Amino acid sequence: MTAHLADVDLADLDLADPQTFLDVDLHSMWRRLREEDPVHWNPPGDGTPGFWVLSRYADIVAVYKDNKRFTSEHGNVLATLLRGTDSASGKMLAVTDGPRHRDVRNLMIKSFSPRVLAKVAERVHQRTLALVGDRVGPTFDFATDVADHIPINTIGDLMDVPVADRAKLVDWNNRTLSRYSSEDTELEEWLARNEILLYFSGLADQRRRNPGDDVVSALANGLVDGGPLSEDEIVFNCYSLILGADESSRMSSIGGLLALHQHPEQWRALKDGEVDIDTATEEVLRWTTPAMHFGRRAVVDVELRGRVIKAGDVVTLWNSSANFDEEVFADPMSFDLSRTPNRHIAFGHGPHFCLGAYLGRAHVRSVLEAVRDLVDEIELAGEPRRLFSNFVHGYSSLPVTLR
Repeated sequence: MTAHLADVDLADLDLADPQTFLDVDLHSMWRRLREEDPVHWNPPGDGTPGFWVLSRYADIVAVYKDNKRFTSEHGNVLATLLRGTDSASGKMLAVTDGPRHRDVRNLMIKSFSPRVLAKVAERVHQRTLALVGDRVGPTFDFATDVADHIPINTIGDLMDVPVADRAKLVDWNNRTLSRYSSEDTELEEWLARNEILLYFSGLADQRRRNPGDDVVSALANGLVDGGPLSEDEIVFNCYSLILGADESSRMSSIGGLLALHQHPEQWRALKDGEVDIDTATEEVLRWTTPAMHFGRRAVVDVELRGRVIKAGDVVTLWNSSANFDEEVFADPMSFDLSRTPNRHIAFGHGPHFCLGAYLGRAHVRSVLEAVRDLVDEIELAGEPRRLFSNFVHGYSSLPVTLR
């Protein structure tokens, strides 16, 4: 049961604690922060430093675009920023800035060209139709039986990951930047992350000897400034791709189906063809916003809304607040599949805008098309189970019956 925040002192909130995101009404929390304290200081915790919390869309977009006064190279999520460093700094695209970021991104983006992705998107559509079609009738878990299988197979195709290995990658992913429950430990997160890194180290070695057209081969054999990428750069960027493409798309698909159940008038509008599927996809992405935050560290002192962010301070950018900012979105608390314009930042913004955004949209679009075409009624068959995370908003379980 979540608590409302009418009588809660905002200074008592701890946004580093995953339990906070289960205990409070998040929309009430973000509304109060936007109105009362849009540049909020989250005080230090037990052995962790304090950090700034930005909740207004305009401020967040401005920091995303400002890679001169803010850097990603000390981490880009609370888990690493509060430790003071990220072992992938300067090696993984997400935590690399400047010319190296540009050059490695250009190397990788060839594997994400429209020509390549158009074929992949068609496979996504067919795979999703088959997954949903096979489960219409009996009760099942949409999270584990459908959503878990769509993105991992898509990115698996792009990376040419053997089909037999994909299920274990999903499980490892679930344990990295989110946990099934508070009973899972940080050690389990660390072990899962290392399993992924070791896995891709072996796969990259295979692709050096037998290169293909996949993105792992592009990283393992590509040249930047006339030289090959280091082993760390190859492995960390594979890790980033599998994590980002899988986690975010799964959570959007699961949350999207739940939203259709909770808003029957929008479900009917989708079924009757009254809303455009691409417009509906954007609203699902805004509404679910799986990556709740990203973060930066200030390089110099920066004044923002009368507060001074000092050089070295951690600054967190909360997409989950920005996407419901009343200054940008009309009636933001309405789930409106016909919403336009819809300038959400579910994929971030600026130089680090998500490389897999096209695929993320393809995944959500394929789920919406499948349920529109194959399903008449969505029934919940049990209580959805939320992830335990301060980074990923979503569900590890959604029992349903599709009629």
